[in-house]
This record gives sequence, structure tokens and C-alpha cells, in this order.
Amino acid sequence: MLFFIYTLLLLIQLHTKAEKPFCQMMGNPNYPLISKDGDVTIGALFPIRSIETFVNLRDFRMAQTMIFAIEEINKSKHLLPNVYIGYRIYDTCGSRLSSMSATMALMNGQEFAAEDRCNGHSPIHAIIGETESSATVILSRTTGPFKIPISHSATCECLSNRKNYPSFFRTIASDYHQSRALAYIVKHFGWSWVGAVNSDNDYGNNGMAIFLNTAQEEGICVEYSEKFYRTEPEKLRKVVDTIKKSTAKVIVAFLTSFEMENLLEQLSIENITGLQIIGVEAWITAKSLITPNSFHVLGGSLGFAVRKINIEGFSDYVIKSFWETAFPCSRTKITSSQYASSCNIYQDLLLLKNYNEDVPEQRYSSNVYKAVYAVAHSLHNLLKCKEKEGCENDLKIQPQQDGFLSEKSKFHCKNGRSCVPRSVCSESCPPGTRKAAQKGRPVCCYDCIPCAEGEISNETGSLYLISQILFLCVFSLYNYIFLGLTALVAILFYRKKDTPIVKANNSELSFLLLFSLTLCFLCSLTFIGRPTEWSCMLRHTAFGITFVLCISCVLGKTIVVLMAFKATLPGNDVMKWFGPAQQRLSVLAFTLIQVLICVLWLTISPPFPHKNMKYYKENIILECSLGSTIGFSAVLGYIGLLAVLCFILAFLARTLPDNFNEAKFITFSMLIFCAVWITFIPSYVSSPGKFTVAVEIFAILASSFGLLFCIFAPKCYIILLKPEQNKKQHMMGVPPLLCFFLA
Repeated sequence: MLFFIYTLLLLIQLHTKAEKPFCQMMGNPNYPLISKDGDVTIGALFPIRSIETFVNLRDFRMAQTMIFAIEEINKSKHLLPNVYIGYRIYDTCGSRLSSMSATMALMNGQEFAAEDRCNGHSPIHAIIGETESSATVILSRTTGPFKIPISHSATCECLSNRKNYPSFFRTIASDYHQSRALAYIVKHFGWSWVGAVNSDNDYGNNGMAIFLNTAQEEGICVEYSEKFYRTEPEKLRKVVDTIKKSTAKVIVAFLTSFEMENLLEQLSIENITGLQIIGVEAWITAKSLITPNSFHVLGGSLGFAVRKINIEGFSDYVIKSFWETAFPCSRTKITSSQYASSCNIYQDLLLLKNYNEDVPEQRYSSNVYKAVYAVAHSLHNLLKCKEKEGCENDLKIQPQQDGFLSEKSKFHCKNGRSCVPRSVCSESCPPGTRKAAQKGRPVCCYDCIPCAEGEISNETGSLYLISQILFLCVFSLYNYIFLGLTALVAILFYRKKDTPIVKANNSELSFLLLFSLTLCFLCSLTFIGRPTEWSCMLRHTAFGITFVLCISCVLGKTIVVLMAFKATLPGNDVMKWFGPAQQRLSVLAFTLIQVLICVLWLTISPPFPHKNMKYYKENIILECSLGSTIGFSAVLGYIGLLAVLCFILAFLARTLPDNFNEAKFITFSMLIFCAVWITFIPSYVSSPGKFTVAVEIFAILASSFGLLFCIFAPKCYIILLKPEQNKKQHMMGVPPLLCFFLA
């Protein structure tokens, strides 16, 4: 019966509460450290004092920057012209419990009756804070249901999750980019063996996780990854012991300034030196960390810093206007109850009244400055403010509306040793050895063991490669010498083109022959270098076509000389078949046949690059496979056919008069040409592998130089040393057709 009556009374009470809901104060009614009333209010949470009662100068400057920005906006005639912004700044003392209590106080308001009806509105339109990521995560989760936007200096990548933190915004870059950049720095300096230490909080754990993933992608091995929190001395000692025993000389320290200070203290005590520290924006520019004891550890540290931005007028503001207008104990008239007792709680802050030397080095204050202006611009748009008409004060602004417009605002944030130390687990294996993984260790740790028979390492620089390069360089030198000689002959013939000996030798074919010889010398260069698909196809086809062009010119000159001396009468009909037009046509026809052969070869089975491991177990020979042996044989066979034909015709004309007997020189040049290529075939077949290219280049250069020397050297001798023989009277005994060229 009593249970029934108790249940009934409880249901009645719940029904009454449902009809008239009331709000209950959450947390202690703490008062802000600094505040000012306004039409709209911006809250802030900064760890201005630490638990040890020391003043955190950086966060105090942030609070001053926020007030400075608000006063700038309140004085502006363009931004929120008739709206006055107030502020409430709380000191969290670096404690998460204090941060939670201050957050509740911000959302409740200063005066709140326990029986008041809830109106669903928060007295705060935006909260700027916290400085650290872990405290910001707590703040964001606490204010999340109220959808109060947060804009601050926390960099944890975890806060970018819009599903978990839909009302969170920031004016500093996420740690995602910094963490990846740390891995890129390590790779840039060739450090493949590093250690990693991070703070055991949201900032350190998330940032280090991104770094480790990127390091793995970049092939960087991490010997150890340790973490600790500022209140865990046992874990800190474990981290120091790990660093002391490790072989990695590079440490990536993803720590807050508090944990970094603790780590440096222990490293100095243990006298651990010779380390290369890679740091993050949280401590890399902190002057408080640089002491005589810590410099031997921190010297030469690398890292990323937040960009410094000069806020005009702020340096003077922190020593004058702030203390006169914003600081509670400087007011001439105290009205609020929280200031009624005394100003003793502000004595530690008053010591900073005339100090501003640190202002130019403050890097995070600009983020607070931008955060205040982001909120102001959002309010300006929501209140439909106009410069002359002002803002619509009757509009009620929900915090989530302010956050929606803040999301649309775009902010673009930019984030002496003499030699670079080495930090690798194992040195690179020399040629002739391979890597053997060490059991239970990262892939960067390995032993170098000799390669098995039939295998080679990927390292280059063996004796064979060097000797081969030197060998081919010698051929290149001769090639350029022959090209120079060909050019000199061409210049000489061009300058003496009107002399009888140049005319009698058919100057048109002579210049075409010199051009084809130049191409023959140049095509040998395609045989030098690492074979590729295009170079393999080019080297053999260029060789075949240029040599046929060369032999065709010689063959044309031979036919002209032979038929000229065999014609008995000047008016014989045979003369019209060997004029200049017929000579050009014959050279073109002979060359087109070789072009057709090469096209068929490349179409059916072209040459291709090939790794030859058949002949040498200790070396891999990079060479060009012929593709089709028949195609290569057809190219050589056609060149040989024209050379033999030219040799026979020149041999038949060897007994012609001495005054003009070029056939003798052509015979001798063809004899050298045929001898070179006849000896080439057995040499090519019996020298597989690394000497094949050398044999082919030698054949090209020797045969080309034989033609150049035998055909043009005698004429150059007459032009330069026997000019009396280079006269028309000396050439009068030649046949009528050659008289045609002399005319």
C-alpha cells in the first residue's frame, strides 16, 4: 500500500515537472577572470595560470588579444555599427576539471535561479578556447548539444570530424599536414631509422598516428614509439631509457611544451647527447626550453612553426589601454560583486603591466584575433547590418547560426649544424651483395650477404660497366674526329667547286656522298647508351639506310666513269641514260628499296631491348635483340649486293687513262669496305654479349672512313698540294661525257 502511494506521488511530481520544466545549475557559479557586458557576448577559456600558480604568458597574451580585437570592432563604424560586443574570459588553470566547471559557468550565465524556466538560449554566442587539443575535445563535447561554435588554436586532426564535432571551427591548420610534413623532412635528409615520442593525449596520439602511417608509406623505419603524460614520471623514465639504449640518432618529438620540458630535463640529467630532434609547432619556438643544460640536446633541432603576424597597435595596448580599460583592478568604480572583496587574485598579473618585449614573438595570438573577427563577421551578416542604418537589434541569434556562417569564412594559415647526421639501421649493401632481413626487426635492418650464382645486386658501378663506358667513349672520340674530317672535305670542295677536278668528279654526287658519310658516322652514336625500344629500332634501320645511300652514290659515280670511257662516239644514244637526272633517280631507287626492307622488318618483328644473362653469370648485359634475324640479314645482304656490284664495275674500269682514273680509288675503297664487313660477320657471331656493340661500331667507322679516305684524299691532295694538275688543260684527255661536267 505504501509502495503504491509512493509511486503515485512520484508520477504526479513528474507530470508537474513536464508541465513546467525548470533548469538546474550545472557546476559551481564561478565568476570570470575578466568580463564586460554587451549586446552579444563571446566567451573564452585560457589556461592563464598553471596549477603551480605561475602565469602562462602566452595564454595571457591571447586573452589580451581577444579583448583588443573586441574593442577594435566596438569602435568600428563598418563592422557591427550599433552592436556592442561583450566578453567573459575564464582562467582554467590548466586543469580539465577547472575547464569543465568554467564551461558550465559560461553556458549558465552569471545569475541563474534554480526554479527559472529554460528558454533554450545560451547567454554566450561563441566560445574561443581551449588552447590544448585534449581540453578542446572536452569543451566541444560538452557544448556540442547546445551547438555553440568553437574557434580556437587546437590543432588535433581528430577535431576535423564533422560528425563528432559539428560546431567546431578553428583558425589554425590541422595537424594532418604537419604530421605528414615531418615524415617528408625525415625522408629528405635520408634518415631511414628514427625514434618517436609523443604526448599521451589527443594532440600527441593523433598526430603521431598520422606521422607513423606516412613514414611507413615513405619507407622510413621507426625503431620505437613511446608516449607519456606530464603527470606520469614512471613512463617518462621508461622513455628516457629507451632513447638511451636505441641506435636511432633522430627523434620525432610530437609533444606539448610541458612534456618537452620534462623530457629535456631527464635527457640532461642522463647526459644523453648527439641526437637530432624533429619538433612540432607546440614547442619548436618556445624560448623557455632553451637553457644552458638543454642546448646540447636541442641544438640543431628542426620543425614547423606558426607564422608570426604583427597586430598593429597591440604592443602599446598591452602596457597602456588594457590596464586602464579592461583590467578589473584598474577601474575607478567597481560595481560587480565578484570584485567587491579585493584585487589580491590579480597581483601576479600586475607584474606584467609594463612588459611587452615578448609581443613580437607571440605566434598564436593572431589566431585568436582572427577568431574574434570571424564571429563578428558572422554576426554582422546575421543581423543584416548596414553601414548607415545599423543592425536589426530585434533579431534573436542562435549560436548554431553564428557557427553556420563561420564555416563559410575562409582562413589561409601558413604553417646550425655544419653537417647532416646519419641515422640508418644498416648501411647500403655494396655491389655484389644483397640484403638479408634480420629476424624480428624492421625492413630497414638487414645484413649484406654475397649474391648467389646467377644473381646480381641492383647497385651499379661495377668494373665491367666502367670499362665498357671508357671503351665506348674512345669510339665516340674517333667518331667526332671523322665527322670533323668530313666537314673539312665538304668545305674544301665547296670552295673549289668551280675547279676542273671537282667538276670532272660530278660535284653533285660528291656532295651527296659526303652527306651520306656524315650520316654513317652519326648513326654509330645510336649504339651508345642504355638500349630502349626506340633506340633499338633506330640504330639498325639508320645504319642500313645511310649505308645504302652512301654505296648508291659511289655506284652512280662508278657507272658514270665506266660508261663515259666506253662510249666511242660523243653523240652515242647511251649518253642520255647517264645524265644528272638519271643519277639522282638511281640513287633514290636504290635507297627506297632498303627503306622498304626496313619497314617490313620493323612491322613484322622489330628489334627490342633485352637483358642478356646467358653468357655472364656475374653481369647482366643490356643489349638490343634483333627481333628478326632474317630482317637484319636482308639489310646487310642488300648493302653487300650493292658493294659487290660497285666493286666489279670499278674493277672493270681500273685500266682507264691515268689523267682521270677515279675507278682505281673506288676499287680500293670497295675492297676495304667489303673486307671490313666480311670480317664483321664472324666477329659479330663469335663475340656475343658485351663486345657485340663494339664490333658493330668498329665496322661502321672503319668502312665509312675507308670510303672517305680512298675517294676524297687523292682529290684533296691535288687541290692543296698539286694545284698545277687542277687545270682544264690537264683534263683535256678525258672522254666527251666528262668534258660535259668540265664545261
